[in-house]
Amino acid sequence: MNKFKFYFILLLAGISFVSCSKKDDDDVVTVPLRDYATQYKADNDSIEKYLKTHYIKEVTADFDITIEKITKDTPQISIMDQKVYTLATRPVYSHGVNYNVRYLILNKGTGQSPCNTDRVNAAYSGNLLDGTVFDTSYDLGRSFELYVYVNGAVIDGWGEIFPQFKTGTSSTSDNGTVTYKDFGAGVMFLPSGLGYYGSPQTNIPAYSPLVFSFKLFDLQRLDHEYTVSNGSALTVGDGVPDYLEDLDGDGYLYDLRDTARFPNPPDSYKKDYDTDGDGIPDFLDLDDDGDGYSTRFEITKPTDAPITGVSLFYPWNPMVDNPATPNTDESETFGIPRRPTGDLTDPSKSESIDNPKKFVDDDYKVNPRLRIHLDKTYPYQKK
Repeated sequence: MNKFKFYFILLLAGISFVSCSKKDDDDVVTVPLRDYATQYKADNDSIEKYLKTHYIKEVTADFDITIEKITKDTPQISIMDQKVYTLATRPVYSHGVNYNVRYLILNKGTGQSPCNTDRVNAAYSGNLLDGTVFDTSYDLGRSFELYVYVNGAVIDGWGEIFPQFKTGTSSTSDNGTVTYKDFGAGVMFLPSGLGYYGSPQTNIPAYSPLVFSFKLFDLQRLDHEYTVSNGSALTVGDGVPDYLEDLDGDGYLYDLRDTARFPNPPDSYKKDYDTDGDGIPDFLDLDDDGDGYSTRFEITKPTDAPITGVSLFYPWNPMVDNPATPNTDESETFGIPRRPTGDLTDPSKSESIDNPKKFVDDDYKVNPRLRIHLDKTYPYQKK
C-alpha cells in the first residue's frame, strides 16, 4: 500500500483536501480535514466493535488468516475474547493524538525486527471493516520502505506495527525460488489517522479504518542522512545504519522537527538520539557529535587501520563472516573505536592534535564505549 509522501521540510503547514463539489462551474470547494482527536474516537469505536463482532475462522500452517462476522449460525468467540492469539496494543502519538493501536500476533518470527525506517519484504492483504478487500500482494513478498518521509513509503501505521515482529529464515531452491519459514505474521487494525485519513484512495473512502493481515519475510537496513540539492532531498547516509542509531534498540526513530505530526510529543518520543543537541536526530545528522568532522569521515578506516573485512568503514561492533557469501570474508574483528587510550606518540609532551594517543585493541572492542563519531573531543581540536 504505497503512499506518496515528501520529507517534512516540504510538507505544507496547512493541510486540506479538495472536494469534487463546486459552488459553480469555476469554484472548487476546499474542505478542511476533520479534527484528528474526534475522528480517532469514531475510528476506535468502529474498530472495537469489529473486534467484538468478528471471529477468526481459520489460521493455516502458513499463517493465512480468515476473519468472518459472527452470526446466529456461527456463534464463535470474538477476536476480542479469544485466547489463542495475542491481541496486543501499541501506544502511538501522531498529530496530537495518543492512539492505542490494536494488532493480532499470529507468529512473532525468529529473525530480526525492522526499525521503523527500514525497508521490509512482506506479503499483505488489506480490507475495510465491511470486508471489502482493496489491495493484496497475493501472498507474494513485496518491498516497502517504512520511513514515512520518502517517496513511495507506506502509511504511518505500518512503521508502528512491523517493528513488533521479526523476519523469518529463507532458503533458495535449485531453480532460484526463495521460500521463507518462521516469519512474523499478524493483523493490524489501523485508525484512519495512521492510514490515508482524509485522502481517499481507490476503493478506500476518506477516514476509513484499515485492516491488514501480513507476513514479514525479510528486511533491509537503511541509512537516511540526506542533503538537499535543487530543492530535492538526496539520501547519502553517514555509514551508520539507522537501526544502530536507535540506541535503546526499541525499533523506533522520530524526527521531532515535524511539528505537524508531533506537536507535543510524549517523553518516550524525546529519547536522546540527538548527540550534539542541534535539533537534528542522529539518524538524519551527517555530523552526529557536531565536532566539525562528518560521521562518515570519523568511521572511515584510516590507511593504517587493522586490515579486516571488505568495508571501508568500521562496523558498529566486531562481526563474523556472512556464511551466505562463501567467496567473500566479511568478518570484522574491530568495530567503531572510541577515543584512543594507548600511549602518547611522544610521552614527553602533552596530548594534542599533533601528539595523539595510540589506539589499542580495547578501543575497538570493549563495550560499552563512546564511539569517536559520538565524541566531540575527538578528533582533537586545534588550540
